[in-house]
Amino acid sequence: MTSPQSVVVGGGIAGLACARALAAAGRPVRVLDRGRAPGGRMSSRTLHGRPVDLGASYLTVGEGSPFAPVVAGWTARGLVRPWTDTFAVADATGLTGTKTGPLRHGTPGGLRSLVADLAVGVDLTPGTTVSAVTAPAGDPPTVDGVPAAAVALALPDPQAARLLDAPAAGRLQLDPGGWEPVLAVALGYPARSWPADLHGVFVNDQPDLGWVADDGDRRGDGAPVLVAHTTAALAARHLDDPEGAVPAVVDAVRRLLGLTDEPAWTHVQRWSFARPSRPREAPFGRDGLLGVCGDGWSAPARVESAWRSGDALGRALAADLG
Repeated sequence: MTSPQSVVVGGGIAGLACARALAAAGRPVRVLDRGRAPGGRMSSRTLHGRPVDLGASYLTVGEGSPFAPVVAGWTARGLVRPWTDTFAVADATGLTGTKTGPLRHGTPGGLRSLVADLAVGVDLTPGTTVSAVTAPAGDPPTVDGVPAAAVALALPDPQAARLLDAPAAGRLQLDPGGWEPVLAVALGYPARSWPADLHGVFVNDQPDLGWVADDGDRRGDGAPVLVAHTTAALAARHLDDPEGAVPAVVDAVRRLLGLTDEPAWTHVQRWSFARPSRPREAPFGRDGLLGVCGDGWSAPARVESAWRSGDALGRALAADLG
């Protein structure tokens, strides 16, 4: 009789990192994702002939991180490019200065291209919605009633909790209420009219905006496209009507950057569970052969954190499976 394979639910960077760690240890594994293509919150949409990042904005790499060789490989193949270490800072009155931090990396083909690269050679089934995951004490976990060797939920806590019964969610220390929504609004302009060294703006104490990225700058093609992320408060008011938030975002970006042109087009993406408000220091949550990983773990919440969380969970499950 064929032994059951492990199952990873969620095809974002954490899920693919988990699956690759299991596969590297010789464990058969399958990834189930409800989307049409892998990516999760590293989503890119092709808008007006080019990819635009609507989820995560960039990636960073900590010194000595196990993620560093992965990024180095992507960079060598042209999937990743160094972007900037300096962003502007603004408040409700406008731009106030700059802030320097770690080197941020962008992607010519959009951040989703990195998740697609991790998916090469992985048994991935897109367009699959999982309804229930069980892990009774002493029995193997199941996914929609089918036994699995191990199960990893690479999902935001609110989505993972929907698949589990309350005791299992408690054992995994899920935090369904600790996630914030964001709307990402892409703004395509007739021409670039903002400073060439703007790169991006951290916005503080403004009711509608939290972050603005120069998508043409981070992509390297110079396209006159900005992507604005709303505050959680504005997103919460417009979760059922994302388009209704666009005029406020357009106006806030105009005032922030002193723009005179109106955007030629806009596109809005709703993220109901965009980021954890209380990311945990632990690399993942686990209850036997059932685990949960992603950017709610390995604080602070970043692309690197999500990869490290998935990789660590995959290694831990593989070790327990022998």
